[in-house]
Amino acid sequence: MNITTRTSLAEFLGTAILLATVIGSGIMGEQLAGGNVAIALLGNTIPTGAILYVLITLLGPISGAHFNPVVSLAMCATGRMAWPKLAPYVVCQVLGAVAGVWLAHAMFDLSVLEISTKQRWGTGQWIAEATATFGLLLTIFGGLRFNLAAIPTLVGLYITAAYWFTASTSFANPAVTFARAFSNTFAGIAPNSVLPFMAAQLVGMGLAIAVSAQLFSEDKS
Repeated sequence: MNITTRTSLAEFLGTAILLATVIGSGIMGEQLAGGNVAIALLGNTIPTGAILYVLITLLGPISGAHFNPVVSLAMCATGRMAWPKLAPYVVCQVLGAVAGVWLAHAMFDLSVLEISTKQRWGTGQWIAEATATFGLLLTIFGGLRFNLAAIPTLVGLYITAAYWFTASTSFANPAVTFARAFSNTFAGIAPNSVLPFMAAQLVGMGLAIAVSAQLFSEDKS
């Protein structure tokens, strides 16, 4: 298997497993929580942070373990990845995300094809998504600068925390946002909420690139 094929497979499979975890743990959490939304969210949070650690550790050496179009775009914008690689990465991430949603539905005997009715709308939600994405990329850039080996832990812990300190529960990922519109479950998002979330994520990415360039630059003295 050539390098390009391995990279594409890693991004597709990693994003698919991530989404299967997000959706599946949301379904399981809601089923077992007895109506307690906080317990359901906790059941959704812990598996997501855990699987990110596993996926980044295993697939990071192959593709960088982006699983996220804003991460791939930020890597290109900062010269860490060649621009021609962006489109293949994003295609694999989006297709993998949708496949992961379908897999979760199949495992829980739900209709594979669904459209979410869960509204996530409002200024607070958009600020939360910009904040979540800013923090995620700041975490990644900081890890790249100071402790590469710690990135799986850093990202897993950041997302675990961001589920709880952001009003949006930290999507921070356009592929994840798009795919979750096709799940009418605990972790879903209504289609009309998708584009504002994506716009906020891009704003957060831009801010993270600008701040990281100053914060994590090589010392000149």
